[in-house]
Amino acid sequence: MAERRRKVFVAPLGRAADVLEVGYRPQGEYWNEYLADDGSVIRLKLVVTEILRLENEWDAQGNPVYLVNSTNLMAVSAPDNLRRDPQ
Repeated sequence: MAERRRKVFVAPLGRAADVLEVGYRPQGEYWNEYLADDGSVIRLKLVVTEILRLENEWDAQGNPVYLVNSTNLMAVSAPDNLRRDPQ
């Protein structure tokens, strides 16, 4: 990916900052599964859509500061007694 710089508003900083888009590739995307008390299985997965590195910004340990944009995926498997025919 070609280096792309831009300015974005960073809410925790309360100001705009220069960022660099950082290329990435998933090393593993795993589902988190939760068993609800009603017998449903709810699966969630966070999927990264963009990684940005703030220019000239470091955390208290000296690491570069990143912004990560993502989306959540959800899948539900409900028991038959909670389901109805699709409309």
